[in-house]
Amino acid sequence: MNNNPMIEFKDFWSTTFTNYIQNPWSIITLIIDVVIVAFLIYEVVKILKGSRAMQLVKGIIFLFVITWLSSIFNLKILNYLLTTIMTYGVILLIVLFQPELRRALEQLGSSNKLTRYLGLEKDIISKTKEDIYKIGIAVMELSKTKTGALIVIERDIRLKEIISTGVTINGEISPQLLVNIFTPNTPLHDGAVIVSENKIAAAACVLPLASDGDISRELGTRHRAAIGMSKESDAIIVVVSEETGKISIAKEGTLIADLKEEALKKILISNIVTKRFKMGDQKSIIEKVKNIKFKKNKQE
Repeated sequence: MNNNPMIEFKDFWSTTFTNYIQNPWSIITLIIDVVIVAFLIYEVVKILKGSRAMQLVKGIIFLFVITWLSSIFNLKILNYLLTTIMTYGVILLIVLFQPELRRALEQLGSSNKLTRYLGLEKDIISKTKEDIYKIGIAVMELSKTKTGALIVIERDIRLKEIISTGVTINGEISPQLLVNIFTPNTPLHDGAVIVSENKIAAAACVLPLASDGDISRELGTRHRAAIGMSKESDAIIVVVSEETGKISIAKEGTLIADLKEEALKKILISNIVTKRFKMGDQKSIIEKVKNIKFKKNKQE
């Protein structure tokens, strides 16, 4: 029995080529097969790009190459060690990177692409931009009065489990409603607001907290919850500090702190609209939002 990998590789492709010549239909199935695999690889790389999991993927590819080379050059000990590591390492990686893997699979199964194919994207873009500017108005008002706030904006990954921990609202997004929710000593002020499908889905929701190693000790529970939520999903979380009134955004496990109004809007537009849809003209949306008259609540 010949164990030369190069000879086996040539024999495999020789047999495969002969089968394709004898059965032309198999060429069509091959093309479909290659296109599907290429699409899946492209989607996975796009999802993982910029995350810590991307570095992991590069390491796995490197291990595959080294294992393959050790087999070709008959480096038996090295090949045995690498093969063993790869066999049992898969289980370890699934455990360690469970949040990232879950997030990737959920994004692959999102309905975003379906809305694009059905031609509904334009209306969603317009509504999403308008809602972002409304959220911006509310956040700036909360910042001025140093009212603590935590707003989670859902993207591709659905947050039904988180929504179920709070009080269902299912109301239209408005600056007035958001400020009312976070007004101190009101029933819903303690917890997070979830914005889902262009509506305020729920308030007083409980978010997963980040571990001590992921956040500075100077930051409080709201910031810890924001980072924890951003690691568990692809959501964008806006935080207003109760102590300083400073605005922060958590995304993909990182915190962008002390944001001004324009920076806040740019980051939200970039991450919620630009990365999900093709950008359209923003002028009409900006003009609409400028006409929204914000009535500040007077507390007795």
